Amino acid sequence: MSPAAEQPGPIRISTPLAEVRALRPAWVDALARLGVVTVADLIKHLPMRYERLEAEAPIRDLAAGSIVTARGEISATRVRPGRRPRFEAALLDHTGRLDLVWFNQTYLKDRIFPGMRLRVQGQAKRFGPHGAWLQLVNPKWEALDEDTEVAEQESRTRPVYPASEHINSAKIELAVARVLDAALPQIEDHLSDDLRRVKDLPGLAEAYRMAHRPASEEEAAAAHRRLAYDELLLLQLGVFLRRAQVRRTMRAEPLRWSEQIDRHIRARFPFALTGAQDRVIGEVVADLMRDEPANRLIQGDVGSGKTVIALYAMLLAAASGHQAALMAPTELLAEQHFLSISEVLKGSNVRMELLTGALGRSERDAALARIAAGDADLVIGTHALLTGDVKFRSLAVVVIDEQHRFGVHQRATLRGKAAEAAGDSRTLVPHTLVMTATPIPRTLALTLLGDLDVSTIDQLPPGRMPIATRVVASEKSAEVYRFVRQRLDAGDQAYIVVPAIDTGASAAGAGGDEDLADLRSVMARLEAHELAGKRLAAMHGRLASRTRDHVMHRFRAGLIDALIATTVIEVGVDVPNATVMVIEHADMFGLAQLHQLRGRVGRGQKRSVCVLIADPKTPDAEQRLAAMAATTDGFALAERDLEIRGPGEVFGQKQAGAPPFKVADLMRDRELLVMARRDAAAWIERSPELNAPGEDLLRKRLLKLHGKWLGLGDVG
Repeated sequence: MSPAAEQPGPIRISTPLAEVRALRPAWVDALARLGVVTVADLIKHLPMRYERLEAEAPIRDLAAGSIVTARGEISATRVRPGRRPRFEAALLDHTGRLDLVWFNQTYLKDRIFPGMRLRVQGQAKRFGPHGAWLQLVNPKWEALDEDTEVAEQESRTRPVYPASEHINSAKIELAVARVLDAALPQIEDHLSDDLRRVKDLPGLAEAYRMAHRPASEEEAAAAHRRLAYDELLLLQLGVFLRRAQVRRTMRAEPLRWSEQIDRHIRARFPFALTGAQDRVIGEVVADLMRDEPANRLIQGDVGSGKTVIALYAMLLAAASGHQAALMAPTELLAEQHFLSISEVLKGSNVRMELLTGALGRSERDAALARIAAGDADLVIGTHALLTGDVKFRSLAVVVIDEQHRFGVHQRATLRGKAAEAAGDSRTLVPHTLVMTATPIPRTLALTLLGDLDVSTIDQLPPGRMPIATRVVASEKSAEVYRFVRQRLDAGDQAYIVVPAIDTGASAAGAGGDEDLADLRSVMARLEAHELAGKRLAAMHGRLASRTRDHVMHRFRAGLIDALIATTVIEVGVDVPNATVMVIEHADMFGLAQLHQLRGRVGRGQKRSVCVLIADPKTPDAEQRLAAMAATTDGFALAERDLEIRGPGEVFGQKQAGAPPFKVADLMRDRELLVMARRDAAAWIERSPELNAPGEDLLRKRLLKLHGKWLGLGDVG
């Protein structure tokens, strides 16, 4: 039987849990640590899964061979060592004794003690002489106290809640039960009866009832479907509302395109474009010729030729009499773009400007004056482009390199540069293109990139040498470094990557003291032994950016044989002579990060090798390494990463603008996502501002959830 509900006086949805008399103060404090402060928070704190709880029976009535549930007191415990160590306990009730055994879980000796009361569930079996004794092997168990000592008289589908060391799932279930009946009648539905009928969805209050108190697994599934659809629909409505708002309130300069301009631009490229590049250029040009601001993500694998697309768009802006800006995440990468584009444009009339934090005061002032006067057609820089003193005369195209380095707000700041030039922050904005070499699965792109259209370059230019990838156990690392030495002797260069160890004081990759100690010890070992006599240099996040750039310049110039680094090298620097990538403790890296690091080699005409040194300790790590060895296709790896880790981990809540999903699972709910996206598009077509009769509540909930993320504040 599920816990009985108490209704201590009037409970409102907005009531703080501290004012609900039926909840113990210790529970209230523990729930607050989970971010659950009001009755509404508690109702929205949904089960993460369900389990079947069989009705309790006295121990003497338990049937061997069946899944059973029993309750009683622990009378004795012991640990039995051996090849398969086990923890044993005896459970007594007023009718008999039940033996419990857990294999390879001897840590339970610190959690289960004589005198404790437990509820256990598992498959009962007979053992001992003539099957005299009854035993459960590796049973599920929960400690009972005065609050949770409730007889489970009927079998039921039981919710399992996200809990903590301060409050367990059973007590959260009790807390929910004590407010649920009072709260449900107050829950208003933002979907109409007609829509719910067509979609076969339960009402919102009923969905919450079924989520917390399901009569069956089918009810729990129906609750998930409704609540997941809500999350996906509200986000997609926000995305389409944002686009409708952009169409109404912002405009961009439509750029001129002709076959003659196209021929002039293509004549600058030293190679023929791939079919994928041609297709994406077509998508970009179609955007740029409209007066609706383009907002497009160009994603392509490492080395797929995204920069060519960006340069085409920038040159189209120049040919139309406007300016274009390219923002890179580091000074080194900005400089690399500047040098490679300068080479392509040698002898042309296009005027370029490099704007980074490395410029002296007088150089910067002169550059700013040229940009403001329109004497610079293409401006390439870092986040220095975001500072308030950078003014453009006529900025028509903005290209942002490496999307995961810049958030939504930085995109908006750069986009606002054109609005400043026009003197109206709500009217004229530039077309925006975002380039990323971190392939994003289509499912995530549809949801997490919000206001971006997506173009995919899914074809590598001809002549790219494939990178051979090998996974090697650490005990064979000496052989790996003998191979590295041979390649260095032949005149090649190498990267050796050491993982950043997050101590909590420093983010992974930022290089805390432990990172440096690890990196220094590897460096010292290589200098003294495996790579003695070779020119080695260290690169890590604690170095000043200028120092990092200086080290990278020397590496690119061939003055360093091997670079020992943390993950600071993962973003796009070209060193064609680097042909070997060794990643130590590769099992500590995510799949996307491993693929990015591998992409640092294979940029020249020589055959390249990536060696992953690892002793994986988890199935996930083994799967990641196997996937890396099996393919160099970044899109295939992105999908695999999504399957292994799930979307929250792949995209990361730290990602600027990642919307939180409490219910929807983007792998399991792909069909719901497609339905929600289609429904949202049709809805905004009918009601572009979500202000039709009956839409007030929907609009209010949408703005509360996603208004800030999508920049919908002024819609409200």
